[in-house]
Amino acid sequence: MTPTSSAAPRTPSAVDAIADAHFDAVIALSPLTATYLGIPGADDQLDDFSEGGLAAQADLARATLARLDAAAPVDEVDAVTIAAMRERLGLQLEHHESGWDAASLNVLDSPLQEIRGIFDLMDTTSPDGWATLAARMAKVPEALQQHRDALLAAADRGQVSAQRQVRACAEQCDELVAPDGYFAALLAGADAQGPARSDLEGAVTAAAAAYESLGSFLRETLLERAPIKDAVGAERYGLASRTFLGAAVDLDETYVWGQEELARITDQMAQTAQRIRPGASVKEAIDALDADPAYLLSGTEALRTWMQERADEAVEALAGTHFDIPEPVRTIECCIAPTQTGGIYYTGPSDDFARPGRMWWSVPKGVTEFGTWRELTTVYHEGVPGHHLQVGQTTYRRESLNRWRRLMCWVSGHGEGWALYAEWLMAELGYMEDPGNYLGLLDGQSLRAARVVLDIGIHCELPAPASVGGGSWTYDKAWDFLNRHANQGEGQLRFELDRYLGWPGQAPSYKVGERLWMQVRDELAARDGAAFDLKAFHRRALDVGSVGLDVLRGALLAP
Repeated sequence: MTPTSSAAPRTPSAVDAIADAHFDAVIALSPLTATYLGIPGADDQLDDFSEGGLAAQADLARATLARLDAAAPVDEVDAVTIAAMRERLGLQLEHHESGWDAASLNVLDSPLQEIRGIFDLMDTTSPDGWATLAARMAKVPEALQQHRDALLAAADRGQVSAQRQVRACAEQCDELVAPDGYFAALLAGADAQGPARSDLEGAVTAAAAAYESLGSFLRETLLERAPIKDAVGAERYGLASRTFLGAAVDLDETYVWGQEELARITDQMAQTAQRIRPGASVKEAIDALDADPAYLLSGTEALRTWMQERADEAVEALAGTHFDIPEPVRTIECCIAPTQTGGIYYTGPSDDFARPGRMWWSVPKGVTEFGTWRELTTVYHEGVPGHHLQVGQTTYRRESLNRWRRLMCWVSGHGEGWALYAEWLMAELGYMEDPGNYLGLLDGQSLRAARVVLDIGIHCELPAPASVGGGSWTYDKAWDFLNRHANQGEGQLRFELDRYLGWPGQAPSYKVGERLWMQVRDELAARDGAAFDLKAFHRRALDVGSVGLDVLRGALLAP
C-alpha cells in the first residue's frame, strides 16, 4: 500500500465516495466534530450524548463497514482508505458493544470536558459569533442531562469509572462554576451588548447551574456505585491499547521495554546534568536551570510571545530544507487557554485554513513564571515538525485524500508518536545543542516512558518495579514512581496520574507510537541502504495521514 505522491492529483473513486459520505453523516450526528473541524452550519448545536445518540453513531459505523465490504480499491490510496476505515470503525464498534462508551467519565476526555471545551473554538469577535455561542450554550443543560442518563444506564450494567475519577470530575465541575471559574470569566470578558447580552447571560447562568448539578449528581448518586479499584484489567486494557495505537502490541514485552527505555533516558539525563554543572545531580542541574535568568519568562503573555517566536523560527528553518511545508501550513497561532488544568495541546486548522492550527497552553492557577529550558521541546512537539506540520499537511492534501482521511481520521499512537519522534528529530538536526534545552527534551521523554510503565503496569496488574518495592501496584507506589521520573509541580503530577488511571491506554501511545515510528524508519533505511532519503521518508509518511500504526507500516513498507 504505497501512498500516492502529494504531487499527483487523482480522480475521486467509489471508495472516496463511501468515505466522504461517512464523513458527512458523522458531521450530521456530531455538531461538535463539525466545529472542531471548522465546518460551519451547526455551531449553535450540541451532540446527542444519550444512549440513543451513541447507538446512532454505532449504526453509522456498521452501515459504512457494510458498504466497504462491497467496494474494490482502484489504487493504493483506496487500499489504505479501506484498511484504515475498517480498523477505525471496527474498533469503534467493539468499544460501543462493550458498553463503556456510555460510561465515559475521566479527568481529561469525557463529555464533561468535551462539551465545555468546544466553546474555546467559537467566534467571539462579532455580535453574530456571540449570538451563536449563546444559542449553543443554552443547550448545555440538555446535553449534560443526556450524559447523566447514559452514566446511570451504564451503572445499572455495573459499568462505572473508578471513585477517583468520579470525585475529580465533580471537582472540575466545582472549578468551572466558581466565582473565578470559566463561566464567570466568560461573562466578564464578553463584549456582547443589548438583547444579545441578556441571551448570553441567561444561557451561561443555566449552563453553570447544569454543571453544578452534574457535580452534585457525581458525588451524591454515582460515587457510591463506583468501584474503588483503578485498574481496568487486561481485557478492557487490550481494546483501549489497540484503539489508541492502531496496532496490537505485546503488552508484557512493552512493559519491560518501557522500564528499559526509562533507564536509558535516566542515564542520559545524568550525563547531561554534567554538561550543565560538573558534579551536579539531575535535580541540582534542574535547580540551576530554574534559577538561570536566561531561561526565565515572567507572565503568560511573555510565555505566549516566546512560544510564537520559537514556533515561527522552526517553520522558517525547516521549510524547504528538511520538510516540504505548504504555504497555508506555515502559519501557527500560539494561545493561552481559558482553562487552568496545566495541559498543553494542539487544535488543527479548519479545512480552508481560515482558522489556523493553534498551540494552547492551559496555565495552572497561580503559575506566573516559566522555564524555557523545559518548553522548547514542547514547541517542536505541538508545532513544527510535530502536530502542526503533521495535521496541517494532511489537511492540505485535498488533491489526493478524501475528507475522512484528511480531516477526521486521528489515531493517538500515530499523532503523538510522530510528535515525540519530532522532538528527537530536532535534536538530530542540531536544534537542541544547548544542554539545558536538551535536558528539557530528556525530562519530557522520561515522563512519557514512565507513562508506559505506570499505565500498563497498573491496569494490567503486572508486578511493580523493585525501585518502588515490587509486588502489586498501589496509588502510593505509582505516585512514588512518577515523582522519581518526572520533574513537575505536585498539582500537575497529581493530575497526570489521575489521567493515567482514568483513561487507560492513551498515555503509552506517545512513547509506544514513537517506538513504532522509529521501527518503520529503521526498517526502510535498512532496506533502501544508500538510497534512503530522510526528507522523502517524511513526505511519504505524512502524505498517508493519521492512520493506525499497523496500516501506516503496511503502507510505507510495501514494495
